Amino acid sequence: MILIARLLHSIDCFLIKYLNYLIGAFKPACNISITFSDGKTRKKVPMKKENGQTVMIPLFQSQENIAGKISIEPVQGKKVEHNGIKIELLGQIEIYFDRGNFYDFTSLVRELDVPGEIYERKTYPFEFSTVEMPYETYNGVNVRLRFAITVHLHQLTIMEVGIEDCLHIEFEYNNSKYHLKDVIIGKIYFLLIRIKIKNMDLEIRRRESTGSGANTHVETETLAKFELMDGAPVRGESIPIRLFLSPYELTPTHRNINNKFSVKYYLNLVLVDEEDRRYFKQQEITIYRQAETS
Repeated sequence: MILIARLLHSIDCFLIKYLNYLIGAFKPACNISITFSDGKTRKKVPMKKENGQTVMIPLFQSQENIAGKISIEPVQGKKVEHNGIKIELLGQIEIYFDRGNFYDFTSLVRELDVPGEIYERKTYPFEFSTVEMPYETYNGVNVRLRFAITVHLHQLTIMEVGIEDCLHIEFEYNNSKYHLKDVIIGKIYFLLIRIKIKNMDLEIRRRESTGSGANTHVETETLAKFELMDGAPVRGESIPIRLFLSPYELTPTHRNINNKFSVKYYLNLVLVDEEDRRYFKQQEITIYRQAETS
């Protein structure tokens, strides 16, 4: 069974300009590397990447222990502020003609660190014991099955809403993944105000998709509407946000369940001016069920 070590670390920043979405990403403020405890002695096999290059990856069998170390090193002169660090072992199926939708059949998570700051290179040991790998890795013409190790370094997420030379608002919230009883904490910053805002709301929306291709049917419903502001803000003003999820009838996020349906959740920031024109920014969040402790 082949395990592909994969590291993901990105920060996304979103800008609405005349209600057109422009998506960009900051350069990461740190370098993340992974080493396996028996990396020097473990057998490796070749695998061809999408760009045609061949790389050597470690070979694991089902029921083996997977252990090693994660190293996080800030870029010179920078510090890394984070809301927690996790490592996840994923077993994943990807259908090439349906890019962006993955079926996760295995997901094991280990907490590496609590929220804090990293000023210099820091190393975290990890171990997944007796890992069940029900399928072999496969790279085909139309489908790929893989096992991957992913490092999640949760940093503050920032959404920007703007109309050039008229309105610029920054919405900072603490995470993009929440459990069903969690609290969304954030803050709204008014950087530029040249239009008369009447009110501002934060909504939780659920989008349910069924079917596939031309037969896809999508229903969106607003489950919660939280008033953030009633009246005109001034430049430099900030508004704290504290939205409890427990009062609402939420379910965990479901992604491409048996190729039949998906359920996704979004935070929708809505601003209304005195002429009832609406400005908004929508950001997907992941909701999960927290394991109960005895």
